[in-house]
Amino acid sequence: MTFARGFAAEVRKGLLNLAAGWREVLIQMITFPLFYLLIVLFMGRGQLRAELLLPVLLGMVALTFIHEQVNRVFWGYLGDIQSGVLEQTYLTPLPSAALILGRQVAAAISALPTALAVLATGATAITVQGGQLPVDVQVIVPLAAIVLGTCGLALILCGLTLVFKRIEIITQLSVAVYAIAGGTLVPLAAMPDPVAFISRLVVPIAPGIEAMRDILLGGHSLAALPSGWGLGWLLVQPLLLTAAGAVAFNRLEHLARHRGTLGRY
Repeated sequence: MTFARGFAAEVRKGLLNLAAGWREVLIQMITFPLFYLLIVLFMGRGQLRAELLLPVLLGMVALTFIHEQVNRVFWGYLGDIQSGVLEQTYLTPLPSAALILGRQVAAAISALPTALAVLATGATAITVQGGQLPVDVQVIVPLAAIVLGTCGLALILCGLTLVFKRIEIITQLSVAVYAIAGGTLVPLAAMPDPVAFISRLVVPIAPGIEAMRDILLGGHSLAALPSGWGLGWLLVQPLLLTAAGAVAFNRLEHLARHRGTLGRY
């Protein structure tokens, strides 16, 4: 019962923060779609070329989600450390697992409005160009893989925050790396083999984006994905990232509690 109440309280707190910051969300729902259109214009040499809109859209939706999800949970931890709230939480009977899971769920929900704004903008642009946004229920699997893998990455970054504190630049750099080398704008098949290998191995959104492009652009099924390392890796990679994130967070959390640094910044 304590776990359920703590989990629900964390989710509620995250959603209240989302509602309180609605102006920030509104601005992001404008700027991220504009950023997507500017990228297509840049890649199309000043034109919104129909053949670029959908491939870039799939990458931008995933990139927007991981940017919002990771940053929201990361800055949430950092804000609680700076305000001295986090240490008090650990002095209560609330299991830390409820705290972690609640924050991840709230951050994932909070990331959706901006990601959906990019998707709606892309769908509108494709329609205006005379095309149609393809729909296939199979994309639920790569979308779920992206959400789960991103949570694993967020756990690692938040664990590092508990111990090292001033690592804000790491979150920004990680998103920049995903944008450039994660297969979001340019398919991994067009990149050098070592870059594609590392991206498929550790970037949470890379296998999902490749799978969505295979399904929506190539018309392939989940069981016969021609790009990347196939359905098996699409399912296993997010599980490994989440397991690695849980282990890393647990050890770093234990280290921070041992040092008594949860309330210091």
